[in-house]
Amino acid sequence: SGQQSSAYSSKVFRVTFLTLAASLAVPLLGATVLLDCPIDPQPIGLKEPSLLTGVLEPNNKLQKAERLWENQLVGPESIVNIGDVLFTGTADGKILRIEDGEVQTVARIGHGPCGTPADEPTCGRPLGIRVGPNNTLFVADAYYGLYEVNPSTGETKMLVSTKTLIEGQKLSFLNDLTVTRDGRKIYFTDSSSKWQRRDYLFLVMEGTDDGRLLEYDTVTKEVKVLMVGLRFPNGVQLSPAEDFVLVLETTMARIRRYYVSGLMKGGADMFVENMPGLPDNIRLSSSGGYWVAMPVVRPNPGFSLLDFLSEKPWIKRMIFKLLSQETVTKLVPKHSLVVELSETGSYRRSLHDPTGATVPYVSEAHEHKGYLYLGSFRSPFICRLNLQHV
Repeated sequence: SGQQSSAYSSKVFRVTFLTLAASLAVPLLGATVLLDCPIDPQPIGLKEPSLLTGVLEPNNKLQKAERLWENQLVGPESIVNIGDVLFTGTADGKILRIEDGEVQTVARIGHGPCGTPADEPTCGRPLGIRVGPNNTLFVADAYYGLYEVNPSTGETKMLVSTKTLIEGQKLSFLNDLTVTRDGRKIYFTDSSSKWQRRDYLFLVMEGTDDGRLLEYDTVTKEVKVLMVGLRFPNGVQLSPAEDFVLVLETTMARIRRYYVSGLMKGGADMFVENMPGLPDNIRLSSSGGYWVAMPVVRPNPGFSLLDFLSEKPWIKRMIFKLLSQETVTKLVPKHSLVVELSETGSYRRSLHDPTGATVPYVSEAHEHKGYLYLGSFRSPFICRLNLQHV
C-alpha cells in the first residue's frame, strides 16, 4: 500500500505540476505573441569561431592591469595622448584631459542632463577620439557628428553634422574615426542609419546591415561614402603606410580592408575573419601591427550565446519581447580580450581577463610608452597594463 500511495502522490504531483506549467505557459505564450518586438532579426551566417588555443589560449594577463582614476570617469571608450597628457570621451558627454593624475573637462558637445539612455541623444556620447597633425582633437560623437576640438581652449567646431543626410541616408550612430598624418582626410564609421548608440544591442541582435564607412575631406569639406551594407561597423584604423583602412564589423566578428590608395584604390577585401570575440576598437601597435579590443568573447571550445542565437531569429524575438537590453547584457558572460595582430592580420598574442573582474567590457587598447591604456564603454576607470609584465 506504501508503493500505491507513493505512486498516487507522484501522479498527483505530476498532474499538479503540468497543470501549473500549462496555466503559466498559455498566458506567457499569448503575451509573447501579442507583445511587440523592437527588432526584426535576420538569420546571420557566422562561421564557427576561432579555437581559443595556441596564441589565443585564455590567460590572466589583463588582470595584471591597474585601475586608474576610479570613479572619476564614466565609460571612457577611446583614449589618445598628446605628449604624456591623456584625453578621453565619456558617457556623460564630456571630453576630458588627464594630466599629472588630474581629470579636467576640456569640452562638451551636448548638454545635460546625462545618465540615462533617454538622455543620450541630447547629452551626446563622444566615442572615437584622435589627434590631428597640429595637436587638435578629432572626435566622433555618436549623436551630434564629427568635431574638431581645441585641447587648450576647449573650443569645438562641427565638421559633419548628423542632421545632414549623406547620400540620402541619415547618420544615426557615428562611432570611430582615423585621420591621415597630414590631417586632410578623416575616415569614419556610421554604425547604422536605423539604430542609435543606446540601442547597440538591438543593432547586434537584429543583424542590421545599414552601416557605412565614410570619408571627410577637411579641405573640400566633402563627405563620401566608401562602403555600404556593413553590419555594425565600429573601430577604424589607417595602415601605417596609409594605403588602406581597416574596418571592424562587430556583428560579423571580422575586419574588412578598404584600399584608399595604390593599385587597389576603391577595392575592398577581408583582413581577418571569424574572430574569437566581437571586436570594438582597433589601434596601431608599436610593432607595426594592430591592437583589437573585444568586450565579448565567442568561446570555442564552449558555448557562445551569440553564435547559438545567430541562426534563430524566433528566439531573439522572444527574448526581446520579454527582456530589456540591460537584462540581456547581464546574461552575456564577462570576458575581456585584447589581441595583437601582425601587419598581415595573423594573431601575435592575446591578453585575457576571463572573468571581466579587472577590465570589464574592454573597448579599446591604446599603446603609449610601453603601456596599454584600456578604455571601457561601461566602466568608471581606465586600466593601464605594463607590456613588459606580460
